[in-house]
Amino acid sequence: MAKGRIGEALGGRLARPGALLALALSSVSCVPMAAQSPLSVTAAPPAPAGSAPRADLPRPVPFTPVAAALHPAAAYTFEADSPIDALRARDCLAQAVYYEARSESEDGQRAVAQVVLNRVRHPAFPNSVCGVVYQGPMRVGGGCQFTFTCDGSLATAPAGEAWIRARRIADEALAGRVFAPVGLATHYHANYVYPAWAPRMIPLAAIGLHDFYRLPGPTGDARAFTVAYVGHEPMPRPAAFTPRQSAASDGLAPLFAPAAAPAPVRSIPAAVADAAPAPVSTIRPEYQNSGQWRADAPPAITGAR
Repeated sequence: MAKGRIGEALGGRLARPGALLALALSSVSCVPMAAQSPLSVTAAPPAPAGSAPRADLPRPVPFTPVAAALHPAAAYTFEADSPIDALRARDCLAQAVYYEARSESEDGQRAVAQVVLNRVRHPAFPNSVCGVVYQGPMRVGGGCQFTFTCDGSLATAPAGEAWIRARRIADEALAGRVFAPVGLATHYHANYVYPAWAPRMIPLAAIGLHDFYRLPGPTGDARAFTVAYVGHEPMPRPAAFTPRQSAASDGLAPLFAPAAAPAPVRSIPAAVADAAPAPVSTIRPEYQNSGQWRADAPPAITGAR
């Protein structure tokens, strides 16, 4: 599949794109553990890494998928501009899969990867993989879209079979493999919380511990997912390294520090200078005048007046 090729499109125009894009941009996305509704809910803790997904956790409100709104994303190959960009895209997508869903089934992990790539293709979000995953931490003011990027999860490096699987899933998704069961979803949350943005979204699917949604109206259907992948990946910047912090705290001080002042010239007392022997030149005689203007050089070249 060629970069930029759209497998499916619907006719028509976007209705009120400004309002709906604002909704997408302002949403606290994915697994906002702190953004619960006023409902009285006791949130169960996330499943530990390596455990089987739990189906016995109560939802704060009923979740009823809208089958008519479920349309698979268009097949698309995310071709990076360079090998470094390709590695960054794979690692950023694999990090989202690993930290957000490593205790889920493979379907649950593919669903998370699909949400990230759906956002890359939508104009309300950045058009790079790392830009989507680290959208909050990379901008002044924060507002993490994926909680693992700002809750300290990255202090524990990914490892083991779960990381190998996450990278494989990321590679396959970037190569064009579409996970159809979540359609054009751009949002999800754990099923034991109820974010404030959820009532405004269209519920699509429940996979493992996550409920998936698309944006409402034409802004959430195939007509909107036409943004081309930029191909260039920014350097991921977790929240621990936000621009609000000093350069010294995020390891960038050597890049921005002013040039070191030259060492002061130590003057030699005249009595000492007179007593010191003159240095002996080691330049061969025929090269001692190298670098000097020739006597016949015109003033226009030498700057003489």
